[in-house]
Amino acid sequence: MSGFGGQFVMVCTLSKIKTIDKPTRPAHHCAMSFLKLDKRDIAILQVLSREGRLSKTALAERVNLGTSACGERLARLEDGGIIVGYHTEVALRRLAPHVTVFVLAELASHQAAAFQIFETAIERHDEITGCWALGGGYDYLLQVITRDIDSYQRLIDVLLGERVGLARYFTYVVTKPVKSTPPPFALLHPAADD
Repeated sequence: MSGFGGQFVMVCTLSKIKTIDKPTRPAHHCAMSFLKLDKRDIAILQVLSREGRLSKTALAERVNLGTSACGERLARLEDGGIIVGYHTEVALRRLAPHVTVFVLAELASHQAAAFQIFETAIERHDEITGCWALGGGYDYLLQVITRDIDSYQRLIDVLLGERVGLARYFTYVVTKPVKSTPPPFALLHPAADD
């Protein structure tokens, strides 16, 4: 898992949310059909987002359900596209020296084709571990995890050399992680009000 987010990925990624203030952006949007969830479904999501390796029996105990009922709910959440994967959180500091960099990127053109060219180029670079399209002043926020600042700069040089439309970029080096948690499911879903 990268430095942001929880232990599973939501169906609608930030890079595909339609922005309002840039009408020339491609018409990416999230499907607006939502599964009907209740408090137990939300509880399952909360537990799994922090402890994705729980057995179905342990998960059922944690959310106060029978194993079979919990398994059915879990299958429904997976089949419905709410849970799209399970991931392991890795302590990168124990694995190898590295640097995490956030980059605000501004494109030279705001035509739909320019956004597509940039997004396609970003997909080719494994060290870019996150990319979000933004509404407002900048076009994208990138998360880069690489060995050191020199390798980060080589990546930027490659992007500039590939002529992917990058006009300006602003580099922010992470000095220490402060908080990284799963989304607040209970605050986001109306089932929490029941």
